Formats: sequence, structure tokens, C-alpha cells
Amino acid sequence: MKICVVTDNTCPFTKEEIKEIGNLYTVRVPIIINGEVYFQNETIDSDTYFKRLASDDDISTSQPSPGEIMSVWEDLLTKYDAVIHIPLSSGLSEACNSAKMLAQDDKFKGKVFVCDNHRIEPTLKASIRDALNLIKEGHSPEEIQKIIEEEGPNQSIYIMVDTLKYLKKGGRVTPAAALLGGALHVKPILSIFGGKLDAYQKVIGSKKARKVLIDAIKNELNTRYKDCTNDDLYFAAACTDNIEEAKDFVKEASEALGIDNFELNPLSLVVSTHIGPGALALAISKKANSK
Repeated sequence: MKICVVTDNTCPFTKEEIKEIGNLYTVRVPIIINGEVYFQNETIDSDTYFKRLASDDDISTSQPSPGEIMSVWEDLLTKYDAVIHIPLSSGLSEACNSAKMLAQDDKFKGKVFVCDNHRIEPTLKASIRDALNLIKEGHSPEEIQKIIEEEGPNQSIYIMVDTLKYLKKGGRVTPAAALLGGALHVKPILSIFGGKLDAYQKVIGSKKARKVLIDAIKNELNTRYKDCTNDDLYFAAACTDNIEEAKDFVKEASEALGIDNFELNPLSLVVSTHIGPGALALAISKKANSK
């Protein structure tokens, strides 16, 4: 079967990577600024976006247009036998549930397979890679959907945010996490395992916060993933507008953990809307076991 993968443009693949992969496609997630709709790298760039964010403009996001999703699927089904659609976690966006409803249409039944594996950037990128590898191995779309959803929980993300202002605004933190913010110089550390971001720790200052993130991954390696080799795992780092700081942090984390294959990606503007500037994250996920 000819099978392709569709995700949304919050997933940090570059245009060059998408072109090289060949059977990966994206749908656009709107960013609304003062009532006007923008799309990342089409009608707004990162520099402009973060200036608008710093200016306290009214910024929010919406799910991809149902019309655009169906149009993309219809076009792809003229070239492929099946579509694997992997959107953001249903715990953080309604996009997944909306896509599942659209896939119930008779023209998509048995052809479009929507996977809810409860992931966001950066572990969502790992899921996309898994799906693409499963296609190469010759798995059916039903098998791919099952594996991707079953492997979804095998991931952890720890993130330091500069402020909880943006997460509170979007209602994307638990009440426990919301209590972490507010004090001067406090860096809230949050964790995510598929649902809303939840409280992990709070520390004073970025230096201590970076150590907490590294120690959290070290603990994961010594407990949850103790039976895995580094080749069984994806390691990722992410940031918002602070790429140079993130590069320095990845070097620090690599040396502390003895891991030289952290992949660093800036978070999409869509996710940055809810995280805010100055964020750093480390993530780990297990590669899909298809054997």
C-alpha cells in the first residue's frame, strides 16, 4: 500500500526535511493576533511574532480548518491508498477530536486513520518518524495506528517556563501547576505526559532550573527506561525564542548525561503562544517497538 503521514505545522520538521521525506504533509494551525489570522512562516515570522507577544497583543490559537483538513485528505487520497493523521494531543487541543469526527465521513472511512497518542512537540516529531519507519517496514495503516497510539505514553517532557502567564491564559495548566508561578525569579518546572502540563518543581534562577531538567531526564533513564539502550530512545530539546541559550543548554545536558544525540528544535509559534518566551525543555521517548 502507498501510505502517507499528515500532521500539523506545530511539528518541527523543516521544509527541507518534509521535501526529503516525500510522504509527509502538514495542515496549518491558525494564530490569531488582535483578531487577524496568521500562519507561521507564511504570513508571520518568528521575530515579528515574539515582538507582538512582548507587546502584550491579544494572541490566541485555533485548530486547523476542517475544510483545509478535508481538502488535504481528498488530494492525498488521489495519490495514496491511506493517510495516517497524527495531530497534537487531545489533552491540549481539540484538533484531534475534530479530525476523528471528520474521518467518520464515508469518503474517508477505512482510508484516513487519526492517531491520538497524547503527544506534543518535541515528542510528536518522534511519533511521526516512527510512523514513517513503520510504513517503510510494510505495516498496514491499522497496524500503524495501533502501534503509534500504544507507544504514545512512552515519553516524558520536562519544561522550564519563564512565567505561567500564557499557560494560565489558555487554561492549559492544572491548578497544582498554576500555584508554582508568581514569585520573583521563580522558575516553574512542569512535566507533561499527555494531558495538561502539571507541576514538577519550582526553583530560584535559571541555573538551578536547568539542573532540575537534566536530573529529571537522568532519573527517567535510571528508572522508567533502565532496560533501554540509547539506540532505543529519542532525545530532544526545545526552546521558544532563546535559541542561543538552548544550544548552550543542550551542550550542558549532553555532557552531564553522556548523550550526544539531543535534537534541538524551536517550538512552533502555536505552542509558544501558550508557553511564552524564555522556555527550555528536555524530552525523552521510546522508539516504537514494531517487532
